[in-house]
Amino acid sequence: MTVTLFPIRLLIAAFMMLLAWPFAFLASVGRTEISVEPQCLWRRLVDIILKIIMRVMWFAGGFHWITVKGQRALPAEAPILTLAPHSSYFDAIPVTMTMASIVMKAESKDIPLWGTLIKYIRPVFVSRSDQDSRKKTVEEIRRRAHSGGEWPQIMIFPEGTCTNRSCLITFKPGSSSIISFISLGVPITDYSFEDCQLAMAEGQLRLPVDTCLLEFAKLIRRLGLKPQNTEKVLQEYGNRARKLEGQKLGLDDFAQFLDVPVSDMLRDMFALFDEHEDNCMDIREYVIALSVVCRPAKTLETMKLAFKMFEAEEDGAITEMELAVILKTALGVSHLSVSRLFTAIDSEDTGKITFDKFRYFVEQHPDFAEEYLHTENIGLHSSPRQGHQIKASLSCLNPHDTATSKTANGICPDFSPKDHDGTIYGLLKKHN
Repeated sequence: MTVTLFPIRLLIAAFMMLLAWPFAFLASVGRTEISVEPQCLWRRLVDIILKIIMRVMWFAGGFHWITVKGQRALPAEAPILTLAPHSSYFDAIPVTMTMASIVMKAESKDIPLWGTLIKYIRPVFVSRSDQDSRKKTVEEIRRRAHSGGEWPQIMIFPEGTCTNRSCLITFKPGSSSIISFISLGVPITDYSFEDCQLAMAEGQLRLPVDTCLLEFAKLIRRLGLKPQNTEKVLQEYGNRARKLEGQKLGLDDFAQFLDVPVSDMLRDMFALFDEHEDNCMDIREYVIALSVVCRPAKTLETMKLAFKMFEAEEDGAITEMELAVILKTALGVSHLSVSRLFTAIDSEDTGKITFDKFRYFVEQHPDFAEEYLHTENIGLHSSPRQGHQIKASLSCLNPHDTATSKTANGICPDFSPKDHDGTIYGLLKKHN
């Protein structure tokens, strides 16, 4: 059948997509992002034609009969439709059957042919890497939802990315969480798309297997501490931390620095940085960890910020011990030796290095972490890059939500608490 029937099916599906393109293009001409055009007779006719074309395409793809249970609510009654999990391209079937708008990544509109069909259903585009874009997306969804049924319904996949259906990952804030996990019959995990972005980031420093930064990122999200204006907030935190000159902060001072009340989750975060278990922490380490979580691929920007907080006033340089603290925090590990790296950078044997020296060394040795840190720290494991093409995946999780194998870069171990009281004591000391 692969030789005889499959080419015919593929040809029909491709032809249906080509046939749909001119209808979608004509119906999209003259549209604006601010208001919805009146659904005149010819536009309704195009809508029906496109639904028929798409149904024939799915029929050719093997979906001969599709059973629909219940009755679809009107846009005025239910402006938002929630689906989960999102696991394949076949999840587009309910979209083409309803012609509902969807929330999707901005890059999708540039896909040849398919991009025109996507734009026809008036999606809400979001850039995953742009914090401002996410805020605008929420505002746009809210605006359409309160239009009284004027806009088409919005179909949301609240996980925000495609998974392998073995578990449900963290839903995006603002999306409906009223999903029946027991009919689905799959476990849930605290992982989110942002966790995989952090784990798979292509910066010079790639997170090791036992990093605690995934746990830190989780607490940042739960406490609502991830800034909207990342660069501005990090620079402000950096300046304030620099003025403290390494002064240790207690829990109350830490809460005051962040302008949040003391809570159990804040105590958990504080414990990540309480190195000697003496109820105090160095706020500079928090700023470094936050920088890595917010911009994981910008290693030099994080290092520049760290140097600014640690450097001496007289010469703008840091010592080997200070470099160890910076890199240990940036990698989220408990111990790290940087002797070989520091000696290689400090070629003049001054006992100190500046950010300019560090940057020059990194430019000459882009794989400095593999060459100097991983060889000196045997336990600092991270898998080699596979042709620099890393895909976020949750395939390392089994149905019991535990790590069973490494992903493409050896990251995404299970950081979920094993007890049932919500504590994470076993994880708290991984950072220090």
